[in-house]
Amino acid sequence: MASLRALECLVAVADSGSVTQAARLLHSSQPAVSHQLAALERETGTILLRREPRGVKLTPAGRAAVVDARRAIEAAASAVRSARAAGEATGGSLRLACAQSLISVLAPVIREWYDRHPAVTITLRESTSAEELHGFIDADEADVVLMPAPVPDRFTATVVADEEIVLAAPTDHPIARQPVVRVQDLDGVRLVHFAPDNGLSTWLDRSLTKAGVRPEPVMRTSVTVAAPRLAADVLVLQPHLGVVASAFVVGGAGSGLAASAEA
Repeated sequence: MASLRALECLVAVADSGSVTQAARLLHSSQPAVSHQLAALERETGTILLRREPRGVKLTPAGRAAVVDARRAIEAAASAVRSARAAGEATGGSLRLACAQSLISVLAPVIREWYDRHPAVTITLRESTSAEELHGFIDADEADVVLMPAPVPDRFTATVVADEEIVLAAPTDHPIARQPVVRVQDLDGVRLVHFAPDNGLSTWLDRSLTKAGVRPEPVMRTSVTVAAPRLAADVLVLQPHLGVVASAFVVGGAGSGLAASAEA
């Protein structure tokens, strides 16, 4: 395949009409330019230049080649500009994915990013499933994932935040009158829990089991923010509790991120 340098030599000769002038334009030597042109003619299998007493002229094949050579040189320059812009956050795109419950946490961060880097396009995908979030990275559909721990070992993970667990209860629930609520106080309590397709379900079960606590789930929801509403407004026959879980992390591949949670 023809090298980009050989195409640059062809364009320089076409513009200057001289191998010597082309060498000056390219800050190279005449023999080096001649070598590149000879290699390009071998690659194409045809003569591209006709040497004359007063310079060099392109053959019909050379004129045909120089059109695409200009496009190739510009495309290469454009690729460098695009990569530099993405690296300097002055262009390009950033693909984010996050646990559905973390939208409210991520939204102000995205706003700040837009303010600082308005030329960067940001896309966002949400999910309640840890497996689906992992899949976004595996399938190269996301650059960074914000999600709760744990994160599989195949990913590079960085803790970005540890948030508290919030317990929501109706005002007339006995536990609401306690000045302090311990994890142990949830043992045997009727609880609005998360559905299995919400990654927080496994996380909360693991945390409660570690603490030796076994609440009684009476309803499950996939939508994190629905738990306190269900506890307060829907299950009115008996008082219930809703858990709004936090302690979230960011997970990503390569230079990505992730974190852990403590109950």
